[in-house]
Amino acid sequence: MHKSLMTTITAVLLLAGTSATAGNKQNGCEIKKQKIETQIKYAKKHGNTYRVAGLQRALDNVNTYCTPTSLYRDSQKNVAEKREKVQEREAELLEAKQKGNSDKIAKRERKLKEAQEELKEAQAELELYKTGL
Repeated sequence: MHKSLMTTITAVLLLAGTSATAGNKQNGCEIKKQKIETQIKYAKKHGNTYRVAGLQRALDNVNTYCTPTSLYRDSQKNVAEKREKVQEREAELLEAKQKGNSDKIAKRERKLKEAQEELKEAQAELELYKTGL
């Protein structure tokens, strides 16, 4: 449930960032700052002081070290990791199908679908940062 909520929040933030980019032609660092600031507001609203502190450190790091090139490079690595995860999940599903255990097949299919969704999100982020170069 928690992972699903975080995935949904990430997707919404990506879409919000994409529409903001279309209108203002902001670079990826500005978008990343906006995402973190949005999360800070949400954490403050819900009284999560530890989350606020962590997000503030993240925002400080973005302000200090973020460049469009570094974002794009990090995003490329993320996409590669997500592709690898999808391949692992596909192999696990194939193995479960060979064994014929229907419970494990359903579980592996669900995990594969989650990995594919994460890959799509990472690819969308990569495209977003590519436009910022």
